[in-house]
Amino acid sequence: MPHTIIKLLLLVAGVAVSVTQDTQDVRESRVVQTAQGPVRGYKKDDIFYFYGIPYATAPTGTRRFTAPLPGPVWMNTLEAVNDKILCPQGKFPMVNYPLDFEMREDCLVANVYVPETEETNLPVVVYVHGGAYQIGAGVFGSPSPLVHTKKVIAVTFNYRLGAHGFLCLGTENAPGNAGMKDQVALLRWVQKNIASFGGNPNEVTIAGYSAGSSAVDLLMLSEMTKGLYNKVIPESGASVAAWSVQIDPVQNAKDFAKQLNFTNVDNINSLEEFYSTLSYEALTSDIFFDRKDSIFLFSPCVERNTGVEMFLDDTPVNILTQGKYRKVPVLYGFANMEGLFRVPWFEQWQDSMNERFSDFLPADLQFKNQEEKERIAKDIKEFYFGDKRISAETIQGFIDYFSDVIFAFAHLRSVKMQVKAGSDSIYLYEYSFFRPHPENAGIPEYVKNIKGAGHCAQTFTVLETGTFGVNVGPDSDEYKKMKNIMLELWVNFITTGKPVPEGSNLPSWPPVGANRAPYMSLGEEIKLKGPLLEERTLFWENIYERFYRSPVAPSTRKDKSEL
Repeated sequence: MPHTIIKLLLLVAGVAVSVTQDTQDVRESRVVQTAQGPVRGYKKDDIFYFYGIPYATAPTGTRRFTAPLPGPVWMNTLEAVNDKILCPQGKFPMVNYPLDFEMREDCLVANVYVPETEETNLPVVVYVHGGAYQIGAGVFGSPSPLVHTKKVIAVTFNYRLGAHGFLCLGTENAPGNAGMKDQVALLRWVQKNIASFGGNPNEVTIAGYSAGSSAVDLLMLSEMTKGLYNKVIPESGASVAAWSVQIDPVQNAKDFAKQLNFTNVDNINSLEEFYSTLSYEALTSDIFFDRKDSIFLFSPCVERNTGVEMFLDDTPVNILTQGKYRKVPVLYGFANMEGLFRVPWFEQWQDSMNERFSDFLPADLQFKNQEEKERIAKDIKEFYFGDKRISAETIQGFIDYFSDVIFAFAHLRSVKMQVKAGSDSIYLYEYSFFRPHPENAGIPEYVKNIKGAGHCAQTFTVLETGTFGVNVGPDSDEYKKMKNIMLELWVNFITTGKPVPEGSNLPSWPPVGANRAPYMSLGEEIKLKGPLLEERTLFWENIYERFYRSPVAPSTRKDKSEL
């Protein structure tokens, strides 16, 4: 992906992330005894940082796509200072990777952030990093602002990515969801060890942004996570989104194998052997960010029963509709212009969108024939662009379209299903605070006039983002005030299960109802409104009621070549 596209992607999202933590000037330390052995973390700015603690072991060889193994044990004190470990992934051109970063198969490590306080039994927040299930690491966003309040302990971590984490063939050696089973292993590690750091294992909030948001939304639906958390914060990514669960995982595996010049894709045994022998460079050779159908190919899947513990045994829509999930407090929402995420592709795509908009429909829609697909595509295009061509003059329609099909509608569809199933503690919001672009940022003129919040902008008011190789400029006084408000809301939720508990000076915030109201508008003013995006949501509800394509598990049927 071109360097300028990545820079623009980060800037329009208002995101800048640091992947390193300077420990050269750290002197004071603390030793904590974990179940695997002692670890030593170091203090900086009233927080003890414990980096690179192995919480599980990634299998190797032909078992590389299976569930994680137990972590190692050690006798001598582990110096928990390695913040350079990354799971194998395609390198993102604008990530400011340290020169000594370690991209390695043995990458399942946790980072624990502990405030300097005499308090113990603190609530815990576990953050799952984003990156479309293709890239990222636990250290890409630091929860230090949350920890500085001295009210919470935070954990970030790595999990397997791309095909390494999400190849799903339904076979013994590639059953699917290895990356999600890594996340479950981390939560089990937290249950076993967090008390030693001063945390309360019975007060664990799982939070995540982008793909991490999709992940925690899925963790809430899995039988594997029972008893491992009691609150959830999905930030810009829902379990029912087209990209959250693979529609047809075996077909996806075949498509990528063909891309790598493998031809015997219809023999499932040969396909499994092909993936098992690939180098990690080949496995991570594509990060699928530029697909027109709003998916990223390798992501969680509905598993076929292969006799091992399954992370997901049914589709999210079925699980939510049937109410077969744990109904805990959820802080649920997205930014008002998530579709800014797609602006870097605008100039590349606009002619194609005008010529055949049907190519840009989300992958979880299916039609009887191409004629029906073209008719629906025409209706959708007219809804967002009227009778105008897609151009710089109609960039707002472009942003709104991708906001809805990738992020917003999935959240709102999920809210309706959850409330109908009996969830009564979902706090819905839309974040819209506009942070001006820095001067000389290379932002096109047609974007500079768009005043909204980009993908995961709310996340980077409560996480420390560092530099990430992009200058986003200093915080304005207004933005500093907004960050303080967001931090208060998030800490309130983590500690009480409510973003605005009794006695708060913030506006009252009741749970959402089935009509997606009320919701909290988090912008230049903090105000309760509702229902959220009603016209756009009803439009998409009508389409999904008629044309939704449900994800499928890998088939138990043998391919013809195996008979």
